[in-house]
Amino acid sequence: MKLYNTLTRTKEEFTPLDPQNIRLYVCGVTPYDDPHLGNARPMVVFDVLFRLLRHTYGESAVKYARNFTDIDDKIIARANELGEDPATLAERFIHSYHDDAAALGCLPPTYEPRVSETQVMEGIITFIEKLLKKGSAYEIPGDGIYLDITQIDGNDGYQYGKLSGNKLEDLVAGARVEANTAKRNSGDFALWKLAKPGEPQWKTPWGAGRPGWHIECSVMSEQLLGDKFDLHGGGEDLQFPHHENEIAQSVACHGHIHANVWLHNAFITVGGKRMGKSMGNFTTIKDALEKYSPEAIRLWLLQTHYRKPVDYSDEALIAAENRLKKLLPKALAVTNPAPMPQGFLDALKDDLNTPKALGKMGSIEETATCLRFLGLL
Repeated sequence: MKLYNTLTRTKEEFTPLDPQNIRLYVCGVTPYDDPHLGNARPMVVFDVLFRLLRHTYGESAVKYARNFTDIDDKIIARANELGEDPATLAERFIHSYHDDAAALGCLPPTYEPRVSETQVMEGIITFIEKLLKKGSAYEIPGDGIYLDITQIDGNDGYQYGKLSGNKLEDLVAGARVEANTAKRNSGDFALWKLAKPGEPQWKTPWGAGRPGWHIECSVMSEQLLGDKFDLHGGGEDLQFPHHENEIAQSVACHGHIHANVWLHNAFITVGGKRMGKSMGNFTTIKDALEKYSPEAIRLWLLQTHYRKPVDYSDEALIAAENRLKKLLPKALAVTNPAPMPQGFLDALKDDLNTPKALGKMGSIEETATCLRFLGLL
């Protein structure tokens, strides 16, 4: 199997740390609203990777963790706007996410950690204490704890910016005016934010507050998969700052990058522009499901390679729907599915080339097997 590793910017042969314990971590969502189609893409892409890993190494050998960031500024702001408790609001949209993932044919991950869980919060506090003792983190009185991105002593040659391509000297110099002038460097980021009135808070040795965004994933992945695991995925918008900062604090704490391979799916676009809530051009998964079958939405996503943008339009979804109308009745009538064609598997093992795989499904008996494997039947 070959996968494109964002960290090295090359397609590499995948060599598991332990073939009997394959570990995949994918950044999930901040549950403050119903998921939109942009959230559906990593949902489906990494579901296919999960299926492929299970097929290759055995179901019991693969562990897949996908988190919920259920403590966040967006959740607090939305809860205040609606006059709702932040935890209640997050729970509601976690259920919404589960409903959509199931509708799109995604297998449940092995683990679904939440930041608010007691053991996660305890792990975050312990992690920050280690960084403070090492001198990689520092306190700004009345503000919180920050990571000093110039004080990362890794034994694997990591330099801040390796994943994203950003240069440390540019970030340290600061190309823009910093709102927080107490930070040592403009690129330093919060590990812990001291409490503000009306916000959820937890007690720590340095004051009550809540964690920063990046520390949460470092701790959740470590608790479930260890401080060194195989694969880390997410949307390309997470490459910087989130994944870069995850790496930085994990290297500062443990001396090494915590995941071997970093995978990023490209955006859903609308008329060539990225779909997103901030752009106001999003379509929720639920709204899309009112117009199109879940299989058509899943097929539409898989017809484009995961590292290329895929444009959302009625024409594209109708075409996917029509393609399925030709395939599904015949495939559903198959009583003795055949083995998957080698060409189909080879395409998937070549950096999850789903569009190529869809063209290698073979006979109708083989097609039925392939469609079922892809979650389309």
